[in-house]
Amino acid sequence: MNRLLFRAPLRPRAFTRSIRVLNFGGTEEEVHERSDYPLDVLREEFKNDTFSMLGYGTQGRGQALNLRDNGFDVQIGLRPGRSWDLAVEDGFSPIPVEDAVQKGSIIMYLLSDAGQKAAWPTIKPLLTPGKTLFFSHGFSIVFKDDTGVIPPSDIDVVLVAPKGSGTTVRRLFLEGRGINSSVAIFQDASGKARERAFKMGVAIGSGYLYETTFQNETWSDLTGERGVLMGAIAGLFKAQYNVLRKRGHSPSEAFNETVEEATQSLYPLIGENGMDWMYANCSTTAQRGALDWREKFRACSQPVFEELYESVANGTECRRTLDVNSQPDYKEKLEAELEALRSEEMWSAGRVVRNLRPERATN
Repeated sequence: MNRLLFRAPLRPRAFTRSIRVLNFGGTEEEVHERSDYPLDVLREEFKNDTFSMLGYGTQGRGQALNLRDNGFDVQIGLRPGRSWDLAVEDGFSPIPVEDAVQKGSIIMYLLSDAGQKAAWPTIKPLLTPGKTLFFSHGFSIVFKDDTGVIPPSDIDVVLVAPKGSGTTVRRLFLEGRGINSSVAIFQDASGKARERAFKMGVAIGSGYLYETTFQNETWSDLTGERGVLMGAIAGLFKAQYNVLRKRGHSPSEAFNETVEEATQSLYPLIGENGMDWMYANCSTTAQRGALDWREKFRACSQPVFEELYESVANGTECRRTLDVNSQPDYKEKLEAELEALRSEEMWSAGRVVRNLRPERATN
């Protein structure tokens, strides 16, 4: 198994984190980095802890593997099924969820949001004083009136939310880097919750961490997923592709001009150097058109984002998620929706184009 195991000395040592404050366009913010929390310090901090991971989806799996490779005691709590089998393949020995909660001192509640609501009546009585309840999304706490997730008052309740999928959490860890994550404290029964939360963030594979609240993390995350991260970008891709096809452009041309060039050329440049740098390194014709049209797209989309944010803040998105994702035939309906998306001409064209990329092409 390919593991990235840092062999740091295990002896305890004096450690003081230097506070780093950065200026974000006039707004100052304290930031934390992986280098602020050496691995030997983390191992000393958590030497008597067991991280009990409840759920083994992409986020749970990525975090659990990183924790184990960093040398921490990790227990997986699951029901028998595909996730159980995958955890076994990864070298874990899963146990029932209830047993994992009893065994663990840090309970990583990474079931789906609907799953957290369903499991809570079983989990809550097992959260004895001194344990830490760990989230990677604030949904269940923020929408407690809908989920019923109200933790007992004698435990720490913290959040570390990686800004990316569990696959990315794992990949960046194996590359020796780390994902950006937000950290929040909902309840500090021990008096040490904040410091330990940042340490947990580094332990699971974060490289840069910033502080937020459970509410802000939840509202920004739900808005982002439905907006530019997934929902909005998929809608924009489809609209442009449809217009090009309607005007006589081939599937290959329409896909390349809509998706391939964006994801393989321009978006990586934005990620590396910013939008202004990407603009400055495109043709003058592209620069002029982008600068002229960006405000039109902002103007027409901002009302949609305002509507979206309000839908998140007033709980509509929460109730929709819990309702749909709790239905017995949820997985079947989801697969039907994904199959419809998969079958669209644009994404069929995408599969062909991806196979023609230089790294995949064969002679």
